[in-house]
Amino acid sequence: MRRRTLPFIALLLSIAAATASAETVVQRENVRYEYARVLRVTPVYQTLTATSVETRCEDGSRVSRALGAVRSVLKRERERNQSGEDCRTVPVERQFRRPVAYDVDYTYRGAKYRSRLADDPGHLLRIRISVMPAP
Repeated sequence: MRRRTLPFIALLLSIAAATASAETVVQRENVRYEYARVLRVTPVYQTLTATSVETRCEDGSRVSRALGAVRSVLKRERERNQSGEDCRTVPVERQFRRPVAYDVDYTYRGAKYRSRLADDPGHLLRIRISVMPAP
């Protein structure tokens, strides 16, 4: 009987070892999340230039401009071009600034860090702490 049970036990042990190694999970890294205190937030701006076309009218003299203004008030003219003004279209450039990112200075466990973020984090910044063994 012993001779029959030994191969059976060996077979069971090899199956148990194969299943144990298949279920063993080796975690690549240990991750946790904590909060760091924000020291300063500096917006990073992008300057955009927009060009539009406007109509500008000029009179020949100051007197004719004053008369044109009085005439438009009294007659309630809709088009000032009929009053003899020289009108032309000119391109007008306007600049706009908008924040595109934020440079954030923060501290965690006594060390200071800086990151560029898409949004203003406020007073606390959620950070990811990852620990891995060195190769």
